[in-house]
Amino acid sequence: MINCIVVDDEAHAIELLTLHIEQTSFLKLAGTATNPVEALQLLHQTEMDLIFLDIQMPGMSGIELLQLLNEKYKVILTTAFREYALDGYDHNVVDYLLKPIFFPRFLKAVQRAQEAIASPKKETDDFILVKTEYKGKLLKINVNDIIYIEGKGRYVCFHTRDKEQVMAQLNIGSLEGKLPGDRFLRIHKSFIIAIPFIIMIHGNMVHLEFTEDQIPIGQTYRDVFMGQMLDKVITNKNKEDADPGASV
Repeated sequence: MINCIVVDDEAHAIELLTLHIEQTSFLKLAGTATNPVEALQLLHQTEMDLIFLDIQMPGMSGIELLQLLNEKYKVILTTAFREYALDGYDHNVVDYLLKPIFFPRFLKAVQRAQEAIASPKKETDDFILVKTEYKGKLLKINVNDIIYIEGKGRYVCFHTRDKEQVMAQLNIGSLEGKLPGDRFLRIHKSFIIAIPFIIMIHGNMVHLEFTEDQIPIGQTYRDVFMGQMLDKVITNKNKEDADPGASV
């Protein structure tokens, strides 16, 4: 069971998250707070695993509270403003939820938190170091933050979920064997995507979370990609099931 609290200055936001938490079997609501000071008092009083944290609050913002917590707890940010949510990734938040928060998206976020709590070492240790365009400088990139990688000649560009783009002196082909194969897949001569971030496949284009970019599927890579996606596809068993008007 994951103990959690909700920190938000809006009553209706607390009510909605409380409802979502009550509908999720592995979550237990340990309390709510309408400001970060109340939240700190709750955290001192109760064993806590997860915090649902609003960003914009009077007196002290959610980001300022994050800085005080020093990554002691898993945090899911909640906000009505997409641009503010991105600040949280400097503090390794699990996810952010954009208001209004619908249950399917909520469930996806808390499942990610459940995995992070169950295996915290994997969450913090899964990273790569890449050589940047600056001589002698190596940059750490968390593997779980990479949405897709774009090849640009002698360089690659890492597109991350905080919308940062990191250029590195690498050939895209050299990355294939060094990235987790269960998470990343090359779908084009110039693109490697993170499978967990796929939200839609439309024709020869893949749509990913946290970005408006559409990634093309190259003809050479299409069969492998679609083959890997095949076991995720849910269809009707037969033509009669697919067509309600079909004769029996």
